[in-house]
Order: sequence, then structure tokens, then C-alpha cells
Amino acid sequence: MTTQQLVQQIRKKKSFLCIGLDVDLTKIPQDLLKSDDPIFEFNKAIIDATHDLCVAYKPNIAFYEAYGLKGWQSLQKTIDYINENHPEIFTIADAKRGDIGNTSTMYAKAFLEDLNFDSVTVAPYMGKDSVEPFLAFENKFAILLALTSNEGAFDFQTKNAEGKKLYKLVLETSKTWKNSQNLMYVVGATKAEYFTEIRKIIPDSFILVPGVGAQGGSLQEVCKYGMNENVGLLINSSRGIIYASKGNDFAEKAREEALKMQQEMEVILQKV
Repeated sequence: MTTQQLVQQIRKKKSFLCIGLDVDLTKIPQDLLKSDDPIFEFNKAIIDATHDLCVAYKPNIAFYEAYGLKGWQSLQKTIDYINENHPEIFTIADAKRGDIGNTSTMYAKAFLEDLNFDSVTVAPYMGKDSVEPFLAFENKFAILLALTSNEGAFDFQTKNAEGKKLYKLVLETSKTWKNSQNLMYVVGATKAEYFTEIRKIIPDSFILVPGVGAQGGSLQEVCKYGMNENVGLLINSSRGIIYASKGNDFAEKAREEALKMQQEMEVILQKV
């Protein structure tokens, strides 16, 4: 998928919502556990109920790896289902990979080629040779961890390095890497006050924003400081949508929560 195609979907659906598919078997309806593949059946129901309200889905890979081979098979079935039935939807493998050279090449191949995700989240700590292999795939994206929403982000990301905040150095340096036009970035919604400075460095890039809702981030604040002329934001919600109900009406309730966010986004987009 190209950036232009993603922007077209945002305009068409009047939404820049990304739904996180983070399936915990202890939190899904008990009836689903009777099926051969409860993870996939849960995801399928969520996708069927929300695909017209969002522009992206983001499975967190840890929630699949935790269940071994069966979890990986569920992930494969989930991404295949999205690609076959809703190819217009942007897909994100939230894997947070980051290793050097050949290892990164294999990670990139696994997610961007074999599983056929549109993008994968990547950690920048080991530098360009850990990220550039992900950028070598045409019309695929690496989403670089820049300024995250967790409390520990302040341990390193906002500390000074070479006279500037480390996250700013990461952003500036990443722009010099080969195929950097294939970069997107993760910036947490709980860091909304930083978006103005971030946009000075990456004015045109898409930013994946976790932390709205359950983690306390404000959609209005993020949009006020982070939106650009192409919207440039993917707002992720996971728990607040997929676990809106623990009962057999979980998909219906998920749609209700997704619709609330989509309608709020539509109002914001009308003002842009």
C-alpha cells in the first residue's frame, strides 16, 4: 500500500482509526474457547464488525507468539483474512523488532513478505543497519519507535544527547537513512505536548499514536498538535474497543466503541 492510498482511505471513511488486535484468551468470551481457533474467531468477528470504521489493524505479535505454533497460525489466518477481504486496510505487525544486518533482513522478510503486512514496528537503538532492511521493500513501511507512551519512556527518550533530546536525534538521524521515505513513527498520545516539536522534524510523515483512551491520551490534543495536511495520524485503540464487552455481544460492543471514535474523527476532519 502507498501513502497516497492510505490517505484516500482516511478521506473516504472519514476515519484515521487503527484497531489493535491484541488477543488475550483470558479476556475473550468463554464460548469462543470451544472453537478450533478462538484467537482467529475473535479477530474475525471484530474485523467483520469494524472494518468500515477503521483504516488499519495492528496485531501485537507478542499476543500470538505467547501461544506458540497455534498462535502463529492464528496470526497468519488473521492477516490473510484482512488482505483477502479488506485489501484497502493498512496492516501493522506490532513486533518492535530491531537487530543488525542479516537478522533484520529475515525479520523484514517474515512480516513484510511471508505474512504480507504493510508495515512493522521497529526499534531504532541499534541504528541504521537494523532498520534499513525493513525499508528496502517497495510500498512497505517501517514504523520507528520515537517517543512512546509508557512511563519508562523518560528513562532514555527525553534525555539529552549531543545537546538535544534523544528522541529528536532519532527522528533527525532516521531521515538520513536509505529509503527513509518508507518510515513512519510511533509517538504516544500521552506525549501530546511534544507533537509540535516533532512535526518540525517530520512534517510529512505518518505517526502511529497509541495511548488514546485506556492510557489516558486525548484525541483532541493529539490532532491539534500532530495533524498535517494529509492527516498524517493513525490513532490506535486496542483494549477500549476489542474488550468493550466480555459477553457474546463483544463484536457489537466493539463496533459501538469504534463508531464513537470514528464519529469524533469525522468531526475533527471537517475542521481541517
